[in-house]
Amino acid sequence: MLLTIDVGNTRIKAAVFEQNRFVELFIFTKETILTETIYIINKFPKIKNIVIASVGNVEKDLFLTLKSKVEIHFITPDIKLPFTNLYSTPSKLGIDRMVLAAGAVLQFPNQNRLVIDTGTCITYDFVDENDNYLGGAISPGIGLRYGSLHQQTAKLPLLSKKYPKSFIGNSTQESIHSGVINGVALEIDGFIELYKTQYAKFIIILTGGDAEFLAVRLKNTIFANSYFLLESLNQTFQYNQND
Repeated sequence: MLLTIDVGNTRIKAAVFEQNRFVELFIFTKETILTETIYIINKFPKIKNIVIASVGNVEKDLFLTLKSKVEIHFITPDIKLPFTNLYSTPSKLGIDRMVLAAGAVLQFPNQNRLVIDTGTCITYDFVDENDNYLGGAISPGIGLRYGSLHQQTAKLPLLSKKYPKSFIGNSTQESIHSGVINGVALEIDGFIELYKTQYAKFIIILTGGDAEFLAVRLKNTIFANSYFLLESLNQTFQYNQND
C-alpha cells in the first residue's frame, strides 16, 4: 500500500492507495501533520511507502522521523517524468504543477491535456499530445481574491465563497460574490477559449479544493476531480518504480 500526501499552502490532503485503487481520503492541518500521518500508518499497517509533494512550508525532518516504519519519498525536480519539460525555467516549475502534468499524461495518453488546479492559486498547465509540457498560467484563487478585497481596502468585508444570486450585485456583499465567483469562472472559460484557438481538441481536467464548486459555473465540458493530484502522485510513484 502507498500513502500519498499533498502539502498545500492552506491544508494537507492525503490518500491511501492499493495499486491504482483509491482506499481512503484524509484532510488535516499542518499543525497535526505528524500525528495524522502516524494515525494513517497505524490504521493501514500494509503501507510501505509514503510519497510527498509539498508546496507548503513543512519541514522534511517531520516525515523523516517515520523512516523506521516506512520508506519516505519526496517529489523533487530530479524525478523521472513521463513528459518533456519545455518550460524556459524547468527547475522552477512547481512540484504540484509537475505532478499534475505527469498524472495527465499517465491517465490520458496520446492527447492534448489542460489541467486547471483551483487551490490557493489557480494554475493552468498544458501538455500536448506528444507529451511536451508547454507551460500555462498562474492567478489568484477564490480565497485570495476575497482576502485581498478585504485586506487592501478600508471598508470591504471579508466574505466566504458563495454563488452570487445574479451577475448584477444589488448590495456590496452580492457585488463581491459576483466579482469573485463570476470573475474566476469567466477567467477559466476565457483561458479555455484561448487554448481552443491553437488546439482543436484537448481534455480539460479541473481539480483542487474549489473544483466541484466551480464546475457548475463553467460553460465548457470538463473532467472534474478534486483529488487528481493525489492520484497523480500515486501514478508518478509507480511510473518511477517501474523504471
